Amino acid sequence: MLDVKPDIVLKYFPNLSEKQIAQFSQLFDLYSFWNAQINVISRKDIEELYERHVLHSLGIAKVCTFKAGESVLDVGTGGGFPGIPLAILFPETQFYLVDSIGKKIKVVKEVASALGLENLRADHLRAEQIKEKFNFVVSRAVTRLGEFYPWIQGKFKKDSLNAIPNGILYLKGGDLAEEIKESKLKAELYPLSAYFEEDFFETKYVVYVPQ
Repeated sequence: MLDVKPDIVLKYFPNLSEKQIAQFSQLFDLYSFWNAQINVISRKDIEELYERHVLHSLGIAKVCTFKAGESVLDVGTGGGFPGIPLAILFPETQFYLVDSIGKKIKVVKEVASALGLENLRADHLRAEQIKEKFNFVVSRAVTRLGEFYPWIQGKFKKDSLNAIPNGILYLKGGDLAEEIKESKLKAELYPLSAYFEEDFFETKYVVYVPQ
């Protein structure tokens, strides 16, 4: 088994507790094990887990610091991104991870259980089936913004606790001008290259859509 460490996470998030460092350190072995059985990450990407999946997910934390008592919905979480890294980073925030593919949610539940994440729950559901309301909705390039928005419309709490108002924090790459225009949504772009120096982040963004 390869020994891949979360050094790149510590580079940008140096103030983690020992418990958080231990949890991030477990992710490589956990995902290597589950990915061999249920493919949730590209096989060639597994060695780049910390840069391309964990740190990428944590790009959202550079834009918004989730508060104690807030709730966050991760739509189309796949194997648990961005929800699991964010749940490790913000242990006092509640995370709800959903995906329409049951075997992916199995991986999420197994990884969360192994990490002892008590602030995370996961279900095999489509976003449209959820009746609860949240402070924020996060997602990682599930579909075009214009198609994504109707899934989660009306799922936001009225009261904001945060420095930025409740809304969507969407990880997306490439030239997004046309997609944002097509969606007719008021969106703000935060380039991840402003926070992370690695080449992988040059064309990656957090798209914030306030409610």
